[in-house]
Amino acid sequence: MRPGTRGTTSWKRWFMASARRPTLADVAREVGVSAKTVSRVLNEDGPSSPETRKRVLAAVARLGFQPNLMARSIRVGGPDTTVGLVVPDLGNPFFGAVAGGIEEAVRDRGLTLLMGSSADDPEREHTLVRTFLARRVSVLMVAPAVGADHTHLKAHRAAGMPVIFLDRPGSGLTADTVVSSNRSGTQEGVAHLIAGGHRRIGFIGDLPARLYTRRERVAGYRAALAESGLPYDRALVADAHDPAGAARATARLLALPDPPTALLSGNNVMSAGVLTEIARGRRKDVAVVAFDDVPMASILEPGLTVVAQNPATMGQVAGAIAVERLDGDRSRARTIMVETRLVHRGSGELPPPRNAQG
Repeated sequence: MRPGTRGTTSWKRWFMASARRPTLADVAREVGVSAKTVSRVLNEDGPSSPETRKRVLAAVARLGFQPNLMARSIRVGGPDTTVGLVVPDLGNPFFGAVAGGIEEAVRDRGLTLLMGSSADDPEREHTLVRTFLARRVSVLMVAPAVGADHTHLKAHRAAGMPVIFLDRPGSGLTADTVVSSNRSGTQEGVAHLIAGGHRRIGFIGDLPARLYTRRERVAGYRAALAESGLPYDRALVADAHDPAGAARATARLLALPDPPTALLSGNNVMSAGVLTEIARGRRKDVAVVAFDDVPMASILEPGLTVVAQNPATMGQVAGAIAVERLDGDRSRARTIMVETRLVHRGSGELPPPRNAQG
């Protein structure tokens, strides 16, 4: 052995020992009892003297030992104390607010929220759901990806695990669902523009076209036109999937020979592109109503008029349903619709040009 090797090896062993997470066996050695005794104290599932309990808890605190709740749940065959939430996009503030509402509703029940993103991909959603199920989550909540099939969750729901769909209904499974009033909210937003004198109103919606929220919002758009006796013009409906695409769609609509004098943007992502293009073109003559609120909407000039969803309430409602199900509620699955509200800030109140008023 070369000089210094023994010291280096000892240092490495010390470093590896200090860097690894302490185990149940480490606590047992520290106290001088069996691992089974430590387990009884931590799980409160067997007799132990007050003195032993005090020494075990002190050693746990001193070593920084964290019990493996997942391993314990698998060992005893029970659920974990977590709620698994799958959303299409972790970066979307809407789903962040939904998650906050869920946490608020389940915190007092001792449940912890775990989140993952499907990126709106059915395969990724399925993989993430399987991961949560393997972890034995107490509740599964999913904002479904387009094209996802949830038939595989039937057995889990039948076994008593609460399954709740958010923002969009699931497919192949009847389960509790919490959504916004997408259709009536959009209808109210378009009717507001019509009442202000607009007759050519464009709609810029998300892709794919079969997305539940997109379909419901288009239906509300068409219902408002029909109610006012205005024709539906397919040329005024555009599609996009990101702000850049929405900006291009806005430019195409405003370049039409008979362009719209007002726009309804289908969600907060679309709104970013719509507002970017209107600002780029320095257009002060196009009214805009956005479905879903956006950050700093009130400080724009003019302020952005929105059909505001209430994602925090959606999360709270979903969380309350989960707690009720865990407490034994076995009633039929239900769909709860959280109402939207029209918020006037200026952009939706811009009048059409005089020559465009009919």
